[in-house]
Amino acid sequence: MAVSGHFAHLSDLMSYTVVAFSAIFFVVDPIAVVPVFITITEGDSEEKRRQMARRACLITAAILLSFLAGGGLIFRLFSLTLAAFKIAGGILLLLTALDMLRSVTVRTRTSGKEVMEATAKPDVAIVPLAMPLLAGPGSIATVMVLTAQAQKTWQLALLALSIVVTAAASYLMLRAASLVNRFLGNSGRAILERVMGLLLVAIAVQFMIGGVREAFPEIFVPRT
Repeated sequence: MAVSGHFAHLSDLMSYTVVAFSAIFFVVDPIAVVPVFITITEGDSEEKRRQMARRACLITAAILLSFLAGGGLIFRLFSLTLAAFKIAGGILLLLTALDMLRSVTVRTRTSGKEVMEATAKPDVAIVPLAMPLLAGPGSIATVMVLTAQAQKTWQLALLALSIVVTAAASYLMLRAASLVNRFLGNSGRAILERVMGLLLVAIAVQFMIGGVREAFPEIFVPRT
């Protein structure tokens, strides 16, 4: 029994880790931010681009960790239920994922007009790079839903680790933005976007199913 319980705990650990990291990484989607980063930092020195990438990813981690820590307070403050937020977050993720599947700019994060305005700014680390490009509405909603779902301290710790790892990976990609862009090309980016978009659709649908199940439990009661 002890061995069985150990393997069950290990299975839960691995399952939550995969879901938490994949959901956060896919919705932050640093690969899609690479060409935007190149555009809005065109003409800047390599050192300045590196500094902006570092600051943007640190701010992204701080924003998402803040919503992890304060998500429960927000739920109580606005009298939100987890079921409602799961459904709303699932819809938002679904819209993001559908844009990724079509390989177009995610409209819930930024627009072409905003990108053009950003090219004239001397510093783009906070706006629009950290928010809304990296820590956008979709990633914030994902963190809050996963936080509310977490039942144990180790799950919150894994969620925080997933945020930090995603921010670190984003920094590495932005730091090597030109190389990543040349290596993947338009076709490579489109393929990765569609693969991540497909997985994100599944996560979004799972969020919505969970929300509907919690909001209307009588629908899912087995009939005798």
